[in-house]
Amino acid sequence: MLAGGVFSRAVFGFAVLICAMSSAPAQQGPASTIPFATFDAASEAVLSDPHDVIIGPDDRLYVADKFANRIAILDRDTLEVVGSFGEGELAGPHDVDFDAAGRAIVADTENNRVAIYDFSSGSPQLAGTLIGIGRPEGALAHPNGRIYATSSYYGSITAFENGTSVATARGLSGAHDIAVDSDGDLWVADSGNRRIVKYSPDLKVLRILDDPKYGWAGPRYLDVDPLGRIVVADQDAHRIVMIGKDGTLVGVLGNGVPGMGANRFDDPEGVEIAGSMYFFADSDNNRIVRYQVVMN
Repeated sequence: MLAGGVFSRAVFGFAVLICAMSSAPAQQGPASTIPFATFDAASEAVLSDPHDVIIGPDDRLYVADKFANRIAILDRDTLEVVGSFGEGELAGPHDVDFDAAGRAIVADTENNRVAIYDFSSGSPQLAGTLIGIGRPEGALAHPNGRIYATSSYYGSITAFENGTSVATARGLSGAHDIAVDSDGDLWVADSGNRRIVKYSPDLKVLRILDDPKYGWAGPRYLDVDPLGRIVVADQDAHRIVMIGKDGTLVGVLGNGVPGMGANRFDDPEGVEIAGSMYFFADSDNNRIVRYQVVMN
């Protein structure tokens, strides 16, 4: 996913949150526990365990609709499903991104591959695959032209260039999402190790966010805003966490208990930042929710 939500991941069966900058009154309590956004809207619960979400080149939401075995397309304003693709080809997709050519890059998890869809004919066509990954849960089309994919099976992240593997980093556990920041560096949700790891484009470890203050239970998907703040769906804790560029715990959405409603989530997965808005997949509630930012 591109930093600042140039694109966002969206799929059938999850909840999206949209955050728009606002001047909400100050709240009491430690800054690290203050919600950083307020509830705005939610889709109907018509998705099927939606995972990551992205805004595509056509300004619509694309969602990895895991149990529907497809990529769902939603109107970003109404949050209504307006289309889909991949039926009969995808199996349990977890992630979707777009490259500079407008192709969809899909983590086709149960098929152990990354599927590449071309839209040049007017409708999505399966145009290629990257194999040998082992349950890819995250897929990223980097501005440098490479495609990066995580493997939850092998505990690794692999860089592909022109369809060929050119670099691999290991030592992860249950590796999930990958996001790129404005400097071109990668942020990976190392779920099983309960940490977030920053890599260079050549897959050298640059930083690890594993301080107990973050309270990670199972970080899954994430995005980075233009200010370098990371927003992470900590699925097993049923919350969304914002971390400042300096490592400060800025704020939290969710109270740690699964539920549905304002500031409540049930196993949230997908995260997308698009300008002044955030989108989150409220996965086990099978919907998309929208929130407004209350701090900047």
